[in-house]
Amino acid sequence: MLDKVFFVKHLSIMIKSGLSLHEGILTIREQTDSKQFKKILDDVLKHLDNGESLGSSLARHPQVFSELFVNMIRVGEASGTLEENLNHLAEQLKKSYELRRKIKAAMIYPVIILVATSGLIGGLSIFILPRLIPLFKSFDIELPLPTRILMGFVEALQNYGIFILLGLIGFIMFLVFILQIKKVKRLNDGLILKLPITSPISRSSNLVQFTMTLGTLLKSGISVVEALDISAGTIGNLVYREEIQKAASEIEKGKTISAHLKLREDLFPPTAFRMIEVGEKTGSLEDSLLYLAKFYEEEVDNLTKNLSTVFEPILLLVIGIVVGFVAVSIILPIYKITGGLHG
Repeated sequence: MLDKVFFVKHLSIMIKSGLSLHEGILTIREQTDSKQFKKILDDVLKHLDNGESLGSSLARHPQVFSELFVNMIRVGEASGTLEENLNHLAEQLKKSYELRRKIKAAMIYPVIILVATSGLIGGLSIFILPRLIPLFKSFDIELPLPTRILMGFVEALQNYGIFILLGLIGFIMFLVFILQIKKVKRLNDGLILKLPITSPISRSSNLVQFTMTLGTLLKSGISVVEALDISAGTIGNLVYREEIQKAASEIEKGKTISAHLKLREDLFPPTAFRMIEVGEKTGSLEDSLLYLAKFYEEEVDNLTKNLSTVFEPILLLVIGIVVGFVAVSIILPIYKITGGLHG
């Protein structure tokens, strides 16, 4: 992602300074550190020298340059606004990168806590508890239920640990595979939009991506229908993607974007479709969309900052229950054994 941001931003500056496309891309190639990106730019330069346009040369690498990327370049070449479109594209890529970075950063704290808890439980199960279990078994007393459950868990890890690990890996691989199926992914995406914790972040991040991409495309001179189709392709959530594709179909029938979005207030809140409606009526749709993108970007920023506050009590409660259960499981039989010895 950063290679592409660097590419379009610097190419825009070089075109503005009077360098040709070939000279600009060659200069960027010499400055980039990524060997893979250098090879791609070598191929782009080769096809440019053969008379192809920049858009067509980039389209040969769909795994790196998305449909959005290529179409904005093509429109810029056709309309003579390549420099402007490169600037719009750089801004869009930068904001998309920052959005993903914020969401990932918000997940670091919960992941660290979960890993630490798993490490604690694993350490107790592997190094401490196996030494205590023979001691508990050596006394002729009925062990408390929590201790018996813990002993069963530890013995299962000792006897079948490798099979449990392989089973977990297999289960994760199965989940990854099954989520590639469109119907299953759609159900999962719909569930994410309904869960109390994930719903606000998912909705706001999808709205940022939609409004920012659509606004950037319209500002670059792409038609509304084509811009909606391309925008739909950049949305990861299938529920949102399908609704945006439906909006594109409705536009072809003569309806407005806002009229369709009103039908799905669960996905597009009143703030979104009313701002879009105002933009459609005043002829400043791209400005309204970019304003909305900024608005929802700030909302995502606030939500991600508060995410740790939401997760902290839940994680602490889970850790407390686990640690408390282990402590009770160890302490109860010790009290029972001590009482038996006194007796």
